[in-house]
Amino acid sequence: MKIKPLHDWAVIRPQDAVERTVGGIVIPDTAKERPAEGEVLAIGAGKFVEEKDKKGKVKEKKFEQTTLKPGDHVLYEKYAATKVNVNNEEMVMVREENILGLL
Repeated sequence: MKIKPLHDWAVIRPQDAVERTVGGIVIPDTAKERPAEGEVLAIGAGKFVEEKDKKGKVKEKKFEQTTLKPGDHVLYEKYAATKVNVNNEEMVMVREENILGLL
């Protein structure tokens, strides 16, 4: 089963949690915290953005393409991710606007 994101959603494989500290201390599974970074597996085409005039009426709709591509290593907002299971593997889905940068 494949997943194809719509609009500006990105499917990201999160990076595994660190098992040891720099000093060599082993971190137990219950205390591990996953970093909010990972590899983009798939991304939607983009989204429509509305331009409004001073009165609040929609003046124009423009299509904004996504700038990311599959294979990019990104840093995303921790609480903006939605967890999904694809082929018994945990992935996260994040909107492109919640991706903070490329690594």
